[in-house]
Amino acid sequence: MPETIDILNALTLMTNFVFVPALAYGSQLALGALGVTLVFGILRFANFAHGDLMAFGTTMTILFTWALQAQGITFGVLPTALLALVPAIIVTAVAAILIDKSVFSFYRKRKAAPVVLVIASVGVMFMLSAIVRFIMGTEDRRFTDGERFVVRALDFKKWSGLDEGLAIQTTQAITVVVTLIVVTALFIFLNRTRTGKAMRAYSDNEDLALLSGINPDRIVMITWIIAAVLATIAGTLYGLDKSFKPFTYLQLLLPIFASAIVGGIGQPIGAVVGGYIIAFSEVMLTYAYKKFGTYLLPDDLAPSGLVQFLGTDYKFAISFIILVVVLLIRPTGIFKGKVL
Repeated sequence: MPETIDILNALTLMTNFVFVPALAYGSQLALGALGVTLVFGILRFANFAHGDLMAFGTTMTILFTWALQAQGITFGVLPTALLALVPAIIVTAVAAILIDKSVFSFYRKRKAAPVVLVIASVGVMFMLSAIVRFIMGTEDRRFTDGERFVVRALDFKKWSGLDEGLAIQTTQAITVVVTLIVVTALFIFLNRTRTGKAMRAYSDNEDLALLSGINPDRIVMITWIIAAVLATIAGTLYGLDKSFKPFTYLQLLLPIFASAIVGGIGQPIGAVVGGYIIAFSEVMLTYAYKKFGTYLLPDDLAPSGLVQFLGTDYKFAISFIILVVVLLIRPTGIFKGKVL
């Protein structure tokens, strides 16, 4: 039997390299999937431009962050990007509304098939991608400032007496807290406010909602505003936690859609649950368990290899596999969303 100290070291190791990173990553996916599922549930098409809308919103955040820093304005121990989020959200929301007015509303008024809107969203995706790359270039950019860690590994080792240190980055803690606040606010808005109830009614039965006097143009505009808010926050949190590179946000589209579909496309609670399922699956299946096994197993059974199910290069393949399995076995997802 492993000693108590070895068990604690193993748990700390898993917390440091699996649980905390997966929790932060899952929060980012949950916010991204919420935007996708809201657009699908209310406007009835899969918006493939959402990843690049996240990149656009993050670009605006970075530009406003640089502007604030140039004026000597920071947010103390917290990232200045949190201050820049407010104007960035406004710009992104305006851009999303303009895109809808100039592209999607044209097809919506003509009652075009959902696949036409999907194709149009691919065109918007390339347009936003080009704008972001023109402004920011293609290289990695880091825009995090303030205090880097909430808990430092060395301090934790001194406090606990363990061999393993626990490090929690400020961006990871902020990601989880902001996600909790945003998700709670969104669910209160959808379930308690008159506008939120109108959006749900429009999603459930468009014709009946119109007969009830609900203004469809207002519902569409609010949907895009919320999608822009979620995209900007999700993209900024991801960029703070990792780094900003435009192409990465296109890659994120797969796990985001997988999250929305696994949870149940069109179901907000499903998007949140799906985000964490995908994130923990990706992190747990690509983590090397050699050291973890060394702590818990006798010396003669200690693993000599990495004990890794898949290499990190196959991280996004896990999302694809989960997505395919769910579509084959339960197309409506966990919370019985709309079928694609």
